[in-house]
Amino acid sequence: MAKLKVPSLQHMARNWGETPEFVQKQLVNLALNPPIFNYRALFGAARDLLLFKQPLSEVEAGIRKGTANTKVRENFLEVLPLLHGHFDQVQPQFVQAVSTRFYSAARGLLIPFDQPIIYGIGGQLYFPWLSFWRSNPLSGEKLQLFVSIVREILQQDPDLEAARFEILDFSASPGEGRRLSVIDTADIPDLSNERKKEMLDIFAQGFFQASAELAQRKEAASESEEDASADSRQFSLFDN
Repeated sequence: MAKLKVPSLQHMARNWGETPEFVQKQLVNLALNPPIFNYRALFGAARDLLLFKQPLSEVEAGIRKGTANTKVRENFLEVLPLLHGHFDQVQPQFVQAVSTRFYSAARGLLIPFDQPIIYGIGGQLYFPWLSFWRSNPLSGEKLQLFVSIVREILQQDPDLEAARFEILDFSASPGEGRRLSVIDTADIPDLSNERKKEMLDIFAQGFFQASAELAQRKEAASESEEDASADSRQFSLFDN
């Protein structure tokens, strides 16, 4: 039986809902039907394009060689030219990784926030968040929740508090191909502290309810297997 993992900050915002029961259902479904792939290869491609200025053809060849699933490979190759087109225009003085941060959403629930890269140009630090989801990108209050928490995390770090926080959204409109939208989060208003706490409380309740449901399912499955095993042993006594 699947075990519920603590979602990343972006996934937490995406799976938020107006009630704990909605969040619970979302997280249980996600645990029972996890994604068949992740975008780790594209984060690596972004680093290669920005830090090493590796030619697009070489990065593309690496994606083709390293991705066996045809649909996943096509998905990656659709994003790659957009990624290259953006970072090819950027000439940073430095590029570096950022260590994983953890945000306390509730007692006993630390949400990981893992930012692949930051870079600096002319004294300005850039903090780009890469969103590779093809559909249903964050919007409305979910986007505000994500941005508000990231801002809070940045403000707690003297090295990052002045960073320009951008979201690079590689989603596709219905019936169309992907395109890149660069979102300046300075244009996104913060949630009030009260609303942020309310939303986090809802998510935390849903998360713990989902954990309990999955634990109950696991226990029921174990008991069913034990009963089946006992029945099998019992039948064998009368086989002869």
